[in-house]
Amino acid sequence: MTLTGEPSAGPRPPASGTVRAVPLRGRRRSPLSALLLASDGLCVLVVLLADLAVGGAHPGLAVFAVSLLTVHASTGLYRHRFEPSVLDDTPLLLAAALAAVGATSVLDALLNLGPVDGPLLRLVATTTALAVTARLTAHALVRWARRSGRVGHRTLVVGCGGLGAQLTAVLRRREHGLLPVGFVDDTPRLPVTARPLPVLGRIADLPRLVREHDAAVVVIGYSNVPEPVVVDVLRACHGLDVEIFAVPRFWQVTSTSRTMQLLRGVPLVRLRRPAFRAPSWRLKRVVDVAASAAGLLLLSPLLALCALAVRLQGGPGVLFRQERVGLAGRRFELLKFRSLHASAQESATRWSVADDGVPRLGRWMRRLSLDELPQLWNVLRGDMSLVGPRPERPYFVERFGAEHDEYLWRHRVPCGITGWAQVNGLRGDTSIADRARYDNHYVENWSLWLDVKILLRTVVQVVAAAGR
Repeated sequence: MTLTGEPSAGPRPPASGTVRAVPLRGRRRSPLSALLLASDGLCVLVVLLADLAVGGAHPGLAVFAVSLLTVHASTGLYRHRFEPSVLDDTPLLLAAALAAVGATSVLDALLNLGPVDGPLLRLVATTTALAVTARLTAHALVRWARRSGRVGHRTLVVGCGGLGAQLTAVLRRREHGLLPVGFVDDTPRLPVTARPLPVLGRIADLPRLVREHDAAVVVIGYSNVPEPVVVDVLRACHGLDVEIFAVPRFWQVTSTSRTMQLLRGVPLVRLRRPAFRAPSWRLKRVVDVAASAAGLLLLSPLLALCALAVRLQGGPGVLFRQERVGLAGRRFELLKFRSLHASAQESATRWSVADDGVPRLGRWMRRLSLDELPQLWNVLRGDMSLVGPRPERPYFVERFGAEHDEYLWRHRVPCGITGWAQVNGLRGDTSIADRARYDNHYVENWSLWLDVKILLRTVVQVVAAAGR
């Protein structure tokens, strides 16, 4: 399969030898998000300057200000919304203020940065009141800009049927900052005379259509195309800077929540952005470099002992090197301690080696995952990450990609020493379909905390294996 951003029209991507990632365009900034962030920053600055002018800044105010903006960002108060409302924001603004006060109190107890007292609480109340007022103004400006046509994100609507026509009619009112440019569907259900917009192409063409029409938003309605095809197409858009929203099934009886957007009563679920577009994604590489470097340094005595044991038992050739497939189909040389005799090492086309033929030292090293420790060098070099889908040999990538619909989509993030599939028991001769499902769940739900959870579970499993 080639992840070129244009999968086949069938229920699975085409199989071929390589995987290529779609280049990411420059990230668009939402005017509403930028305006809300600027208004909050201005409110905080006004309170800081006013407090300084009156009689010296309160020592805890700066800490509160930073905490407040951090909580606002983490709770989604700066996300783009189609129907912004101060009444919807006010409970979150109040909760954010309380959380920021709590963070200020904790930091004061730890670092003596300034107490949470009466004067600070008055400043907190002032800041919150200003933030609510500023949002009223910001929302009014955004609504004016949308209605006047000064703000309009080009939008593709997937599904040319009754729901698609309803969504298009709503969007053409210019109340939501979206400018519909056409439908995308394989078998349009609306007759030509009843279509408010042209059908631009098939669903399999969506990545190309996003680029050609410079679309910033895609709204997924209902179509007759099988769901697996749509899923593959959406995954192929992972390198494009486009926001994707989907109308949930049974939306007429679906309870809405803050995670949903509304288009005049029609709920939309925002599909999660690709992991590499998250602000915290850059920290993943920082953690990888720091942890692998520290691991190589601190574990150097253990690495030396393992190397010596392998050398004494099996002779020359302490390290086993093998070509594997990593991020976007890039091949690299994976390092392991040799756990088999040199003449019996696993080949590029042999799936697994039974433990019955593994020497006692090799079985012991495999049980404790000591044979994987040289991969810390792969992590430091950038071939791998600490956490990610396990890399496989090119022959099996070809084979499994042809046999399992979801297998090749796991190459959207760097491969890892340990992964979500491994900590859920999918190691060795286990289901490839299950592995692909778990790995893609990791790709589409990545967070730094998920990495931490996987690492902790890996340590627990290694310790448990040592006791057996």
